[in-house]
Amino acid sequence: MVKTFLILVICNMFLYSNEQIILVTSDSFNTNKATLSCFEDGKKIFNDIEVNIGKNGLGIGLGHLELKYQKEDVLKVEGDKKAPVGIFKLTSVFGYADSEETNMPYIQATKDLICVDDSDSIYYNQIINMPKQKPKSYEDMKRDDHQYELGIVVEHNKKQTPQAGSCIFIHVQKDVNVSTAGCTAMKLNDLRKIVKWLDIKKNPILIQVPKKYLDEVKKIYPELPLN
Repeated sequence: MVKTFLILVICNMFLYSNEQIILVTSDSFNTNKATLSCFEDGKKIFNDIEVNIGKNGLGIGLGHLELKYQKEDVLKVEGDKKAPVGIFKLTSVFGYADSEETNMPYIQATKDLICVDDSDSIYYNQIINMPKQKPKSYEDMKRDDHQYELGIVVEHNKKQTPQAGSCIFIHVQKDVNVSTAGCTAMKLNDLRKIVKWLDIKKNPILIQVPKKYLDEVKKIYPELPLN
């Protein structure tokens, strides 16, 4: 039994040791501020960054791996202005520029590029060029402000479960004290530094949790220096 346990721990550490991990932690489910840390090979990269999250805090999201959640914690739903709690793949980078210095797939935001937040649409929670039949609700990816000047796509609700939340990004903050509609936001210079570091070959992920879930995170990622 002990031998089997040790094998499982070693395999778990090997599986996740090469991942790039962005860890966002908040004091509770109800705050709209959090701290972002970056890790690779079990070591912290960069200094911690203060970020803004959902105006109404956090809600349990649909991610890449499941944590053991507590019954009293609410689920994220479309339009709740909560950032998702969970473990999510980071799939690509987007921005206004023709190109960006990154080792991630890059999407240039044009005037025709949208992200669909209409649960009734077949394109729900997808970034697409505007189809002939417009969805009832969507976000323009080329905005009139700087918030999507640079961003990272968070793979939340990959199966497009209706009303479970859509269009989750890490992007540029509107202002230092302005929360988001459900994304994670920071200063452009900090975001650009992270984008340059990210590498799709290193399976980058976002872990976003209130502090009370850090013990659950540690069970899956024992190499993370969380103490």
